[in-house]
Amino acid sequence: MRVLLAEDDRTLADGLCRALRSSGNAVDHVEDGQSADTALTAQPYDLVILDLGLPRLAGLEVLKRLRGRGTGTPVLILTAADSVEQRVRGLDLGADDFMAKPFALSELEARIRALVRRGMGASSTSLKLGMLSYDQVGRQAWVAEQAIELSARELALLEILLQRNGRLVNKEQIVEHLCGWGEEVSHNAIEVYVHRLRKKLEGGDVRIATVRGLGYSLQRHTEADTR
Repeated sequence: MRVLLAEDDRTLADGLCRALRSSGNAVDHVEDGQSADTALTAQPYDLVILDLGLPRLAGLEVLKRLRGRGTGTPVLILTAADSVEQRVRGLDLGADDFMAKPFALSELEARIRALVRRGMGASSTSLKLGMLSYDQVGRQAWVAEQAIELSARELALLEILLQRNGRLVNKEQIVEHLCGWGEEVSHNAIEVYVHRLRKKLEGGDVRIATVRGLGYSLQRHTEADTR
């Protein structure tokens, strides 16, 4: 999942970035509303965490412009002033949830999981292919009903392959899904992640197929190229 965090408190932002990245998310961080608006115009996101008290452009104006462009990306608003008026205005402009500062990180993570569930629909929090299943909310994968341990990068790789099941995913798309601004992952590193994930999927009926020069795809074992 790719997240935009718009927060001008660097200490808070650093903590949130670390927590989100440790869960396998790619996080881009901006410190003012104008930069947030520019990022949202240029790049699609799965979630926006938006502080209201941003310099240069207020958070509510960022939200208004986002919804004005017809974008339905879930938006979780952070505010130091938890007033009814702000909640009403934010909801009217299209906010999905609010949190008042200070807040517990565990509650923020729970709110994010709820937004993800809401976005998927109540009946589809898991992605499945053959014996492989992945809970996008709990961020846990199983092969033949056995839980497998995956690193944050391996989880992100599995997620994009399952989300695009039946289509090729090239290395550039994988890098975009795994990395936020300022992070670098080489194509050689992607090959290492693919190799590690491929090994951990053994024992089921799903394999990562490589189409040389084009990318990767998840396929059932009977269809995969195992050469």
